[in-house]
Amino acid sequence: MSKNSYKANITMKEINKTFKHDDVKVMTLNIKYPKVSIEHNSYSEHLINNQITMNVNGYVKYTDYLHEQAIKTYIDSQTDGFPFHPYEAYMKYNIAYNENCFLSVYIDKYEFTGGAHGSTVRSSDTWELSSGTNIPLYTFFKRGTDYERLLTEEIIKQAEYNMKQNPGIYFDDYKNLILKNFNQQNFYLTPQGLVIYYQQYDIAPYSTGIVEFTIPYKTIGWYPKC
Repeated sequence: MSKNSYKANITMKEINKTFKHDDVKVMTLNIKYPKVSIEHNSYSEHLINNQITMNVNGYVKYTDYLHEQAIKTYIDSQTDGFPFHPYEAYMKYNIAYNENCFLSVYIDKYEFTGGAHGSTVRSSDTWELSSGTNIPLYTFFKRGTDYERLLTEEIIKQAEYNMKQNPGIYFDDYKNLILKNFNQQNFYLTPQGLVIYYQQYDIAPYSTGIVEFTIPYKTIGWYPKC
């Protein structure tokens, strides 16, 4: 693998918009995303940036719908005489790992559309920099490995310890929920290991947030390397 693909150069970009109706703010939009540069590898650079651009554009298109809903909610609030709270839409790319020829990111999308609090949904992508390939979870394990069982057993072990340290951090039936809501798409790399995450309410109350478990590379028998 080329040394030029060892690490990507990242420039963070930002989109900010304020939407108004009758000169009243009804929604704000904030997007932070990376522009990736890979020296002497324009092919991989194009593949990765194209995927990021498609994701960002898809979210912008989705917020057109939120904007329409915000206007409707505002009009209804004026008609019915109740307070209106502007909608919020927030998308942020976070660089979790960028070395040893791998780039791994997670993306948090936060929405507030009224009510007691907003909600966040997380997604993630991991690329091999030399090829620009988006890598699925199974590639980190030897063929034939029951990797889902290996990972969930380690996750349950960590969760049991966390519950002893902080009772109530998860739902009472968290062990079954860990198995039921395991999603092969929900992972990213960090310097410490492979992170498996669960969405809000998957295994824990809202106050706990998105739940992350770091599986050491030694446990899975794989390390990021060129």
